[in-house]
Order: sequence, then C-alpha cells, then structure tokens
Amino acid sequence: MGSSTDLAIDCARATRAALKLDPAVSPVAVVLGSGLGAFATQLAGARSVSFAELPGLPRATVLGHEGRFVAGELAGVPVLAQQGRLHAYEGHDAATVAFPARVLGVLGARALVLTNAAGAANPQLQPGDLMRIADHINLTARNPLVGPNEEKLGPRFPDLSRAYTPELAVQLEAAARETGIALKQGVYAQFLGPSYETPAEVRMARLLGADAVGMSTVPEVIVAAHQAIPCCAISCITNHAAGIADEPLRHQEVVAVAQQIEGRLLQLLCAFLPRAAAAVPPRKPLA
Repeated sequence: MGSSTDLAIDCARATRAALKLDPAVSPVAVVLGSGLGAFATQLAGARSVSFAELPGLPRATVLGHEGRFVAGELAGVPVLAQQGRLHAYEGHDAATVAFPARVLGVLGARALVLTNAAGAANPQLQPGDLMRIADHINLTARNPLVGPNEEKLGPRFPDLSRAYTPELAVQLEAAARETGIALKQGVYAQFLGPSYETPAEVRMARLLGADAVGMSTVPEVIVAAHQAIPCCAISCITNHAAGIADEPLRHQEVVAVAQQIEGRLLQLLCAFLPRAAAAVPPRKPLA
C-alpha cells in the first residue's frame, strides 16, 4: 500500500483527468457542509466527479452531503468545490476525513474556504447567523496528522496559530460589509458525533471559549495548515445547541435551515472569492 502522499497524488491525477482541470490554474477550493451543496450548482461551466469514482475516497453517506468534486467558475474565479464531506462518525479515521482536502491541496488550490452547519453555544448567536471561524477547539481527541509524517506535504509539527489565515479573514469581513451581510465571528468546537452534544457538554464548550459546536471542519483546517494552504471557514448557525433551547435536535431540520441560509452564503462567497484569489498567491500542484 502506498503512502498518504502517493494516494493523494493518485486521487488528484484522477480528479484532474475527470474534471479536465488545467494544471496551470490555481483555483480557490470551497468545501460545502450540511445542506449547503447547492452552491456548486451556481458555478459556470460546472463539471463533477463522484468520490466513488476516485481512488482512495469512500462514499459520503450523510443527508445533505453529495460526496463529489465540482469544478467551474464563480464571479470569474476558478473554483474547485467539494460538495459534501466525510465525517469521523461515519467510521473514518481523521486522516480519511481530511483526505479530500489533501487532494484539493495537491491539485494546487490557492486557498481553502470551508463551510459547515453548526449549533450556537453562545446565546448571542441565532439560527440563520453566519459566523466567521476565528479559531477552533478540537474536542475529538483525533488528529489527521497522527502516524508517519508526509514530508512532501508538510512538516512534522505544523504551527496552528495562523491556521485561519489573517489575510483571508480581512477580505471576508470586507466582502460582508460590501454586501451588507451580517457576519459574526467566534470560536468553533468540534465534537466527534454522531450524537448531538449534551447540555453539560455545551456548557463545557462555552466555558472553554466556544461560540459554536459541530462535527466537522477541524481535520481539514489541520491538513490545510500542514500543507501551507491559506484557509478560512464560515459556520452557518442552524440551531441553538442543547440546553439553550428546549426543542430536540434533528439533522433534517439542521439541513433545512442551512438551505434557507444558503442564498446569503452564496452572495457572500460571490463577493469574497475574487478578493480571496487576489489576496493569496497561486500554489503549484504537487501532481
């Protein structure tokens, strides 16, 4: 069996061939979370390939996650979208969860923009809010870099103090002002799932400094930092976390609220992606 680098290169080459990607173009990569996949349908000249058709990628199994790569353009910017993601609670280790982001990096993505659906741990956040993730807390006790280091991809001990690239944060805030879209900011805490957090766990996360909670995103941010890919992330607040509201939590309702937010997210991304592409230099593909 090959190394993770070899697997990522093989998958990247197959993705490039399937999507007819120009290796000289360094796209902005966008990862779409629960209920947010329709963004990919807005790409001009869109063409797609399923995870199941690519080496090293398992199928996505969760409602609201198509599990495919989609290439096209948005507002004149080359975009490579990951429509849906993998999760540890599906039975994958952290390296597998982050593997699609690895592939995006190997393909030469100049920036990685992550989105997710999240629950509000901070009572000042409301369902329907958009939150720029300023930092995260990993409460899963899992890390995608565990195991032999992939020297071609990055260092053994990557620094996470700038995992959320300040230059992209500045441009995202500017895009929000330009469009008149309210953009909160806060700290995101990832739990393992698939069960939702208990009220006590939400209180713990809040005491640790978390504003929102969810079950994704952190592994992808870690591999982006490992590969020196500029990164930013947006949470779509779809519900109050356990203990803040009395209603029981249901994934179908999370997806439904995310779809209601999606129009504003699309408007924000249309304004942000050209700024993001201009703010960071192109990266050369590894494969």
